[in-house]
Amino acid sequence: MTAHSAPLDLAVIGGGASGFFAALQYAEMAPGKRVAIFEKSPHFLQKVRISGGGRCNVTHACFDPRELAKNYPRGSRELHAAFHHWQPSDTVDWFARFGVTLKTEPDGRMFPDTDSSDTVIQCFLDRARDCQIPLLPKHPLVGINRLANGHFALQFENLSTPVEARAVCIATGSLKGSPLLNHLKKLDQSIEPLVPSLFAFNVKDPRISELAGVSHPKVAVRREGNSAAQQGPLLITHRGFSGPAVLRLSAWEARDLAAENHHFPFLIDWLPEMSAEAVKTRFAEIRQTQGAKLVRNTPIAPIPRRLWERLVASCEIADLATWGQLSKTATRALADALKSSRFQAEGKTTNKDEFVTAGGIERHTIDFRTMQSRSTPGLYFVGECIDIDGITGGFNFQAAWTTAHLAATAIAKQSPIE
Repeated sequence: MTAHSAPLDLAVIGGGASGFFAALQYAEMAPGKRVAIFEKSPHFLQKVRISGGGRCNVTHACFDPRELAKNYPRGSRELHAAFHHWQPSDTVDWFARFGVTLKTEPDGRMFPDTDSSDTVIQCFLDRARDCQIPLLPKHPLVGINRLANGHFALQFENLSTPVEARAVCIATGSLKGSPLLNHLKKLDQSIEPLVPSLFAFNVKDPRISELAGVSHPKVAVRREGNSAAQQGPLLITHRGFSGPAVLRLSAWEARDLAAENHHFPFLIDWLPEMSAEAVKTRFAEIRQTQGAKLVRNTPIAPIPRRLWERLVASCEIADLATWGQLSKTATRALADALKSSRFQAEGKTTNKDEFVTAGGIERHTIDFRTMQSRSTPGLYFVGECIDIDGITGGFNFQAAWTTAHLAATAIAKQSPIE
């Protein structure tokens, strides 16, 4: 790409979900204006491609802005207002306009009915072609300066001449390790420290060794010493624990867990639907009606059999012990194991590149009505580069669509009429 004879009306930095959506929305609202997408890597929309196990969890079927905003550990207040302007129903309608039908799963997650992220990617690429938006891969931004005329000079690693733009939309995703950090600080953009969110817990424990792949439909997980638990399905992996309950806890506690270098004790309630008293009552019922049965062979639903056997063994209950033979001490130990199994996390694991970062551009430095920098007019931020993040379930993509819409709307209003 050579230097433009005329400045771009909008330069979008980042070819992911929020960057594409901002560019597409701007092109719709300001036809004829010059907009281009610059991406540092060789490929666009990589996170879209791998999200949701390659199915792309586009959004979540929660259509009340107040309830929707509760799913964001950071940015809830700002997004509550933003969702009144663009929320999941708007997202569903937008995709439907271009032939992508979304379906809702029982847990509220929404996917393309093809179950393929390629459907979303192709939709974006087709729309970019229809809107004649130049897509520029392998264009890492290494410098951004304000010009005397209020425009921006953008220096890309592989271009000898800066690109001039009237407005710039930063849509880079996580700023972790980004060379832009120093340039943004020079533009008076303060950065909230970046820490991982949405990660699995590494655990080495005989109770779960060789149980990789075993899942449990609903547990409650909380950090020891903290009463706030997160509920949802849990998956035992080769490295420890994953699944929505664990990922949600990692999001809500992201900063505290980072402060502990991701080494911390936590508790699992395997029967969150039953109180401790209800568990004891259930034990008494089994003892009375099935007293001759082996404890290890009588799992309480919905605990998987193999996991139940490990929990029973961890209480030093003999393999041949029956419910009728169970001592008060063993009964108490089993009840405790079911309601508050203690584990030790020894690090974290993120799912390939499907990660989320807490931290980024400080929210108070952005006008969330427009997504424009309060200190640098013409500079906009969307998506994950801001200190906003959601729990798992399509919420991070929805924040990307919403912030991109707000920015595109504001930039379109500011674009000069020719």
